[in-house]
Amino acid sequence: MKRAGEVVRVAQGLAIVRAEDDSVPDIGSPVIDEQLDEVGRIVDVFGPVERPYLAVTPKNRSLPQLVGSVLYAR
Repeated sequence: MKRAGEVVRVAQGLAIVRAEDDSVPDIGSPVIDEQLDEVGRIVDVFGPVERPYLAVTPKNRSLPQLVGSVLYAR
């Protein structure tokens, strides 16, 4: 399990996660929260190479509740 980053905002039905560094998980990787519950899957990686953003499609969670949360990739 690797720390993916922090949810910085919600946009167009996706949680936008700011990556910790330049080693990002693969598209399609499941994303979990601190309680090890699956939040969704990574559908896109974009932005600067040094610290990109990850677009995560939610599974069943309310998106506004995710803002400020730290997420992890499996």
